[in-house]
Amino acid sequence: MKNIIGYALIIALYTSACKDFLDVIPDNVATINHAFQDRVSAERYLYTCYSYLPNHQAPGDNPAFVGGDENIILINTRQGYFGFDYPFYIVRGLQNTENPYVNYWNGENINTIGGNGRSMFQALRDCNIFLDNIDRPNDLDDYEKARWVAEVKFLKAYYHYWLFQLYGPIPITDVNLPVNASPEQVRCYREPVDSVVNYIVRLLDEALVVPELPMTIQLTTSELGRVTKPIVAAVKAKTLVLAASPLFNGNDDYAGFRDNRGVYLFPEYDATKWQTAADACLEALEYCDVANIRLYNNFQSLYVSSPEIRTQMNIRGAVTERWNQEIVWGSTRSADQLQRVSTARTEATQGSMTAIVCEMAPTLRVAELFYTKNGIPINEDKDWNYAERYKTRVAGNDAPYYIRDGYTTANLHFDREPRFYATLGFDGGVWFGGGKGDDSADLYYIQAKSGQAAGVVAADRYSQTGYFGKKLVHYESSVSNNNFDIRPYSFPIIRRADLMLLRAEALLESGGSIAEARGLVDEVRARAGLQPCEVSWRDHAATRTDKPASRDGMLEITRQERLIELALEGQRFYDLRRWKQLEARMNEPLRGWNVRGANEADYYRVVSYYSPEFTFKHNLWPIRQSVIDVNKNIVQNPGWQ
Repeated sequence: MKNIIGYALIIALYTSACKDFLDVIPDNVATINHAFQDRVSAERYLYTCYSYLPNHQAPGDNPAFVGGDENIILINTRQGYFGFDYPFYIVRGLQNTENPYVNYWNGENINTIGGNGRSMFQALRDCNIFLDNIDRPNDLDDYEKARWVAEVKFLKAYYHYWLFQLYGPIPITDVNLPVNASPEQVRCYREPVDSVVNYIVRLLDEALVVPELPMTIQLTTSELGRVTKPIVAAVKAKTLVLAASPLFNGNDDYAGFRDNRGVYLFPEYDATKWQTAADACLEALEYCDVANIRLYNNFQSLYVSSPEIRTQMNIRGAVTERWNQEIVWGSTRSADQLQRVSTARTEATQGSMTAIVCEMAPTLRVAELFYTKNGIPINEDKDWNYAERYKTRVAGNDAPYYIRDGYTTANLHFDREPRFYATLGFDGGVWFGGGKGDDSADLYYIQAKSGQAAGVVAADRYSQTGYFGKKLVHYESSVSNNNFDIRPYSFPIIRRADLMLLRAEALLESGGSIAEARGLVDEVRARAGLQPCEVSWRDHAATRTDKPASRDGMLEITRQERLIELALEGQRFYDLRRWKQLEARMNEPLRGWNVRGANEADYYRVVSYYSPEFTFKHNLWPIRQSVIDVNKNIVQNPGWQ
């Protein structure tokens, strides 16, 4: 009896410290039988497995929006209103092991506004239950069962991938532990990086070869967001690129990281991983070709005649055009919150509106990231005055679809590439939208100085930097004096341009064709109206005019292309981590304009807000200390001890 009680206490302690992680409580047989008694019940359980997907479009759930250096949020005003304060505390050096922010390990302290806030290990438990019991329903045909099994295998792989991306080595949750599991089984270990990656890829390969898994969704009214072959192939590509990247491939910072068995959790460098990643990216793009997933480049409106507006709308539409042809995997959850916190007020009568919050503000660093109109970085273009970028000038009528004629704004806002104008709203900038799709009727202008329509009008509703995330707002989302009528869209978790740039990066890292990599980058640039890389650098670079011809030079270009093309979409944070550039790129002060200035002289002064405190330890998320206290086999990530 003492042994039984002692064993029960071990299980109780373990499950209380790792809520829902490898759940070992006795299965309720009657409940499981009921959950899989027929097709309808089993389908409900399938959707339960889907329900754990992270809210990729929610800034409170996805740390990539405000947990890095892309956006600043207002704090000490509406704390918790949108739950942004959780990931933003990470920027301010407040991440910890006692009560970690954005904790996906055991699901505690995750913001639940607009999200599920559950542990990924609970998700894996339910996926395993589904796979263990899907043979029970007698009225489920073989075709549907095979498809559902493939979908849940994908979900298992993705939940492991999400944890791996945040925490690195993790326990592999292949099966649920039975009630008679031994104490040794209960006290599981984190598995080495290569083992985790191999397991994820194996699950994805098993799903990918299932004939019943569709290439595209046919029942668009009821099944959009369900797993398809291009989605599976895309996640496989992203997994293998992550595994080949400096964070996980020969990372000296973790060379001695091992568990109490003496097992080393990080591998030595393996150059062949980049070739494997390049092949996976090609496979994903080939699946996209079959499914007719291509770059969005066909904005349609009878009322838009300006080529400048059309180019901007093609760039914006790749994100906000609902289920457009570039989306490989789109979220079915609402992106309304993103639109509310990114929209700029364009009329003074909107000043009192609570519907527009303007709480998430892109930083000056993002504004400086984009190319000049010549398609190269602002500090490399011999024809662009980098030294005087913070000074002001008056706009002429030469750019009526970018900046308001006669308006005084920063030099930084002139002569930039179309993606700059499509992504960011700024003082004096054009904001196309409002619902009509008409060149003249929908050309609004932002005035963001203190007291102006888009400026500081309340303590909790303004852009702290003077920039707005225009790219995240559907152009048909319309503002009236009393309402913000939001046009919903499917936030792109993965789109084709992402895969193209990953393929280019992997080719360059693996010693593959520079020309092929350059061609992929040029195709993405062409949608933005830019010349090929070789032409842009040859004609406009002050130095290194042959930069696109070298492997290192083209890799540098490709990385900046990713940061530009995917800006504000929740990718930069993860890219800088996997490149091991977190400390080098994110620790400079987060800056913007002096938005409390009421005139040009006061407003156009650069202000520093916060200095992020990232060190190497932030490349991996901390595990809650209570988990480790109960299970000593779970070792803490380096730097968090």
